[in-house]
Amino acid sequence: MRLDPDDTAADPAGPVRAAAVLVVVCVAQFMVVLDISVVNVALPSIRSSLGLGEVGLGWVVNAYALVFAGLLLLGGRLTDLFGRRRMLLAGLGLFTAASLAGGLAETGAWLIGARVVQGMGAAALAPVTLAILTTTFTEGPGRTRALAIWTALGMAGGTAGNLLGGVLTEWWSWRATLLINVPIGVIAAVMALRVITAARPAARPRVDVVGAALVTGGLAALTYGVGEAAARGWTAAPTVAGVGVGVLLLVGFALVETQWVRAPLFPVRLLRIRSVTAGNLILLLAGACLNPMWFFLTLSMQTGLGYSPLLTGLAFLPHTVVTIVVGVWVTPWLMRLIDARTLIAVGALVAAAGFVWQAQLHPGSGYVAGILGPAVVFSIGAGLLNTPITAAVTSGVPSEDAGAASGLMNTTKQIGAALGLAVLITVAAPGTLDGYNRAFAAIAVVMVTAAAAAVLVPAHRGSTEAGR
Repeated sequence: MRLDPDDTAADPAGPVRAAAVLVVVCVAQFMVVLDISVVNVALPSIRSSLGLGEVGLGWVVNAYALVFAGLLLLGGRLTDLFGRRRMLLAGLGLFTAASLAGGLAETGAWLIGARVVQGMGAAALAPVTLAILTTTFTEGPGRTRALAIWTALGMAGGTAGNLLGGVLTEWWSWRATLLINVPIGVIAAVMALRVITAARPAARPRVDVVGAALVTGGLAALTYGVGEAAARGWTAAPTVAGVGVGVLLLVGFALVETQWVRAPLFPVRLLRIRSVTAGNLILLLAGACLNPMWFFLTLSMQTGLGYSPLLTGLAFLPHTVVTIVVGVWVTPWLMRLIDARTLIAVGALVAAAGFVWQAQLHPGSGYVAGILGPAVVFSIGAGLLNTPITAAVTSGVPSEDAGAASGLMNTTKQIGAALGLAVLITVAAPGTLDGYNRAFAAIAVVMVTAAAAAVLVPAHRGSTEAGR
């Protein structure tokens, strides 16, 4: 990617250093998203190797997701308090060490514990990568292109996880799905030490311990409850307990942040920036659609069409290619010409059309008409809307709050994905191809709602400063 000198923040190394920084943060973000899905295809092999039951296998996935979602706001605030390079290196260290430990696991408890620590590392990495990006590139075409690459690679990580997990498990071992992070993490850490400038906070850091405990516990409990709703139903005791405790803790968090602390974990003033509030609302709706989509599409191909795990992973390649092409090259160009909220609305409507098409899948569907065609359409839509949403939720944010804004964005996305999956699994019952088609139809409806919500985004070009 070519960077013009005036696209970057003031830096003696100019565009060369900025491009190197972009590589580091994109690699880190890619690893975070990749590990949400990379173990999915490997679960049967993990069960055979470590003797885990269904509940244990569920925790191999959920241990990462729960800790990741619960600690995101804390990770974002710690980024602002302790410095971006320090948090990036801490996150890379935790994530890489946990990946090594997980790859060497001899018991199920060992593996699940490693996934917990991976989630901690991911919760540090996801906010800090976006914070580094938004403070390295000034608002304008350069930041738009950088956000496009960061967003597209993050989206592609989910698809790549399914493909890479299938290839590594089939050709090597399930352990490789975790060990692959070790050399990547080490290389990213070495690069970070060379290209990211260390900065000390102006004042002694003060961490809102009470707020951190409340939001972490609240989000973890809420995510757990929603996950139980997907498995057992909304009236099951674990679901009610998880959601109830989560809501109570989050209400307590809101009271603490607005009434009782001088240095809150989340600066409420960010919600007064219209682009931040509107962008996060749309992101919640989009996250409830685009993340669960992979779950239902995987099951549709394997259960409904009889694809093998490896063939399913290969079938996801067009999604990755189209998303990257549209997100990296087409969307930044359009953001110079078209108002951001218009682009978000158009992207959401195009994605909705693709999901309506995907909802027509039947056992006799061929790959081209049943998978490839819809994939191209809704991947174009996703590629068009994700970068302007990311630009909106970071636009107009002071540099000292960049980590908090990034933490909020990532938390919104994770909560949207968890809520969306739970609701859509209920819609898709009893888990047949017709049920999955109902889920895709429901996703289309939510995407139309996201398109309507785009009117709340301030009217401005994607490359200019957002209105407040």
